[in-house]
Amino acid sequence: MTSPRTGALADPTYRRFLAARTVAMAGNALTMVALPVLVYRLTGSATLTALIAAAETAPYLVVGLPAGALVDRWNRRRVLVVTGALSGLGLLTVPAADLLGILTFAQLLAVALAISTLFVFADAASFGLVPQMVGRGRVASATSTLVTVGTAIGLVGPLIAGVLVTTTSPALVLGLDGLGYLLASAVVSRLRWAGSETTPEPVAGRRLRREVGDGLRFIWSVPVVRWLTVLGTGASLAGGAASGLLVVVGVEQLGLASDSPALGWLFAAGALGTFVASLALPRVQRRWGVGAITTSGYAVALAALLALSAASSVPLALVLLAVLNFAMTSLIVNGIVTRQVVTPDHLQSRVNTTARLIAWGGSPLGAALAGVVAGAAGTEWALRAASAGLLVSLVGAVVVGVPRFGRLDALRVPSAPVSS
Repeated sequence: MTSPRTGALADPTYRRFLAARTVAMAGNALTMVALPVLVYRLTGSATLTALIAAAETAPYLVVGLPAGALVDRWNRRRVLVVTGALSGLGLLTVPAADLLGILTFAQLLAVALAISTLFVFADAASFGLVPQMVGRGRVASATSTLVTVGTAIGLVGPLIAGVLVTTTSPALVLGLDGLGYLLASAVVSRLRWAGSETTPEPVAGRRLRREVGDGLRFIWSVPVVRWLTVLGTGASLAGGAASGLLVVVGVEQLGLASDSPALGWLFAAGALGTFVASLALPRVQRRWGVGAITTSGYAVALAALLALSAASSVPLALVLLAVLNFAMTSLIVNGIVTRQVVTPDHLQSRVNTTARLIAWGGSPLGAALAGVVAGAAGTEWALRAASAGLLVSLVGAVVVGVPRFGRLDALRVPSAPVSS
């Protein structure tokens, strides 16, 4: 356990955990480029390419509500080990099928759904595992380090992936991600810390529906959590559309070849915006209120997405993608940090997974609808239609008074837990 006066990196267990997460995140960065490229090469369909993006977020709609409450009943370390191992094995079926000449879109869709479902449970486990590992006093240090490493990988990974998908094959790149998952799972399986082997004692008469309801009631009862979560659905609609169509935009709108390494630049530009936002947001949050960050984030994202819909050159698109992701990351992280600040410890997993379900719920729908519109009218109109989600969120924020929400240091945990 780290001292309150030291950062999380002083803890050797956390350093090994960070190394495992780094391997897994590096693999994910490769898959982010390789999977849509593989689908587009295999099918030539903008609609199916966007559908894969929808499949990667849709499981949160199905299992997001119960996942937090269920993981609160299980051993969190084991959840991460099992979900990581299963994800790795699932991804390895892709290069195997490609080698045998039997790879189909149906298999890619099934793998995307399975891995995304496992991610929901791993995500819920992580909310409780990190504070348990490093102590609540070092949660901010541990989380910021993970975000910084993740965004750095997100910046470099797509560039490497763009080269790999042209010099090897997208299916092989997915296999590398699978090996990364297995390695990370093996490392986490060997880690031990105070409480790492603890499994909560079952409580007689405890109902899953009641526990899920506690998270929902808390979200609705605290205005700052309620509105940042609800209005986030508009941003997730737009974000799902933009991410689901990124490869298609590169090929059909910007004129890139489907095997061009420059496709990786588009993902890297977005990662650059995310990286800058992750570095800047802590300072911004000390000076600006939660509401001001939210409102300005919607406005900037809306302008960037509309401009992207009219872009015809790669350099301009790269700038707009960086700006768009800067604004979207600021919105997302601002919401997450705000929930962590005001949510009592015993509700953290439920509140965060439930809020992600609500806020991310629009992402698969946005990706799916954008794919349909792109197939019928082109990517330009698909992106313009997606911007309506940001417009609704911006107007809604102004109407309900979000700009009046103050800085993080003025927010407080409710004095009494919300329960049924």
